[in-house]
Amino acid sequence: MGRFTTRISADTAIANSTEPRSRKAAFQALRYRPYWLSAAALIALLPLAARSADNIKIPADYRSWFHVNTLVVGKESPLFDALGGMHVIHVNRKGVAALKKGGPYPDGTMFFDDVHESTLADGAYAEGPLKALTIMVKDAKKYASTGGWGFQAWAGVDPSKPIVTDATKQCFECHTPKKDQDYVYSTYIP
Repeated sequence: MGRFTTRISADTAIANSTEPRSRKAAFQALRYRPYWLSAAALIALLPLAARSADNIKIPADYRSWFHVNTLVVGKESPLFDALGGMHVIHVNRKGVAALKKGGPYPDGTMFFDDVHESTLADGAYAEGPLKALTIMVKDAKKYASTGGWGFQAWAGVDPSKPIVTDATKQCFECHTPKKDQDYVYSTYIP
């Protein structure tokens, strides 16, 4: 099985800062450092109880999908307050071949991200409680205004708590720098 990666880096001055960050500052950092994002990374910046922007549902079988990568956003990240934790990313069968080629993705492709709390002890990260679930769904016609992708996220595993109400502002704007990869941050590593 191949490995995938999402690259994360931080400006040293920001990473070493001890000043607390506001939601606005975190959003501005996301805007100017889009490589910090995976799947639907803005989920933590959004209200936790909102009406869904779409009828995207949590797929029951996502844990049986192909494991794309695991990404840890640690305390050294300027976005830790908003995005900190362990992101476990999966892609459904429809998208695996396109992921290996670097896109473009066929309609029906779905990327799913379990976002968990994480702890670091003795140099090892451990997965903690589930914080949120995020998804990207490819449908070129239905989601033409967002590069062919639909986005949604939920607080924890509660399908009654969708987070995304404006996919363009909350998700797609941060994915636009990856247009050459069909707006997907994860890449295949053989």
